[in-house]
Amino acid sequence: MKTSFIILACIMATTATFAQDDNLPKPELTEVWEPVPKLVSPAAKAGEPPSDAIILFNGKNLDEWMSPKEPTGPAKWTLSDGIITVKKGTGPIRTKRSFEDYQFHLEYRIPANITGSGQARGNSGIFFAATGQGDSGYELQVLDGYNNKTYVNGQVGSIYKQHIPLANASRKPGEWQTYDVVWTAPRFNDDGSLKSPARITVFHNGVLVQNNVEIKGETTYRGQPSYKKHGPGPILLQDHGDPSEPISYRNIWLRELK
Repeated sequence: MKTSFIILACIMATTATFAQDDNLPKPELTEVWEPVPKLVSPAAKAGEPPSDAIILFNGKNLDEWMSPKEPTGPAKWTLSDGIITVKKGTGPIRTKRSFEDYQFHLEYRIPANITGSGQARGNSGIFFAATGQGDSGYELQVLDGYNNKTYVNGQVGSIYKQHIPLANASRKPGEWQTYDVVWTAPRFNDDGSLKSPARITVFHNGVLVQNNVEIKGETTYRGQPSYKKHGPGPILLQDHGDPSEPISYRNIWLRELK
């Protein structure tokens, strides 16, 4: 008798469930079929560019780069063995093209024989939206972070003087390291006021170090950051000028996000 009651209760519960489902909209009403995402062929190996990437440096030439000090001439850094290396005293290099929102990949190497300490140890930087002259824009710090103490909002992986990295994922000097970035540019109103701030997500050697953080303004060494109206901008690699051995870069590409 007890078993029969349990079976009857289960049947009634199932019937009630079906009755409730009949009152819900058809599942097809919440299915979206268009627009169909574009096909992108992923890279065969990690770090290599996908099929829709814009190649900024593939080891062959510096055609995508220029020196802000001499904008009509070639980029001044050293190209050898498929890598580019900071040439001290020549200033930064930046892309000839400007970009707005994108996924960005870059690999860098701190020299194995690096000297110095703190900010004078393998210092460089990646500046996004570098619309002005010299080291302008919004800086993601490049620095030796392996057993090298410095202020934490200026260490490798930091948004310089703004955001401390979530972790220190540095490799030893002499080893290649990676940055993978998602950059969302700031937007401005017609009167020049800020409409929406820049945002950035950063993976350093595969480790999340900046999680969609809000940029407070353009990077400044002294004082507080602030915004001034600009549009899409180039990407700049810094010649910091510290006395340590120069940094090298390779395999630089991006995917525009529209």
